This record gives sequence, C-alpha cells and structure tokens, in this order.
Amino acid sequence: MTEDRDKLLLNLEVRVRQVLLLCDKLEQENKMLKDGDSLKNERIERIEKELGIMNQKYDNLKMARTITAASVDVDAARLRLSKMVREVDKCIDLLKK
Repeated sequence: MTEDRDKLLLNLEVRVRQVLLLCDKLEQENKMLKDGDSLKNERIERIEKELGIMNQKYDNLKMARTITAASVDVDAARLRLSKMVREVDKCIDLLKK
C-alpha cells in the first residue's frame, strides 16, 4: 500500500512540476505578447498623430490651391475684360472716323 501511495505521490509531484513549468512558460509568453501589444499601440498612436498632421497639411494645401485658383481666375478675367475694353475702344474709334 505504501508503494502505491509513493507512486501516486511521485506521479502527483511530477504533474505539479509540469503544471508549474507550463505556468511559467505561459506567463513569459503572456509578458511577450503584452510587450508586443504595447509597442503596436504606441506605433498606432504615432501613426494616428502623423495622419492628423498630414490631414491638416492637406486641408491647408486645398485652401491654398483654392485661393490661388481664385486669384488666377481673377487675373484671367481682368485680362479678358481689358481685351474687350480695347476692342470696344477700337470700335468707337472706327465709328468716329
């Protein structure tokens, strides 16, 4: 009977050690995963900040292009108007002759 108990006790001790080793291994793996998760979260935050900056720059560029396009249109309109005024002046001169 003692021999059976000794075997059971030894078997139980081996199993407990296996469970403890597995627990240690899982704790290490969990720590590695948490560290990796933290690094990825930091990277995501950094990229989101960069995206915000890029969006702001893009909005500024769109506004600048709108202003530039508006000023180009104004200049083009002025040129066309000046050309029309000259043509009208020529017509008036021709009518006066």
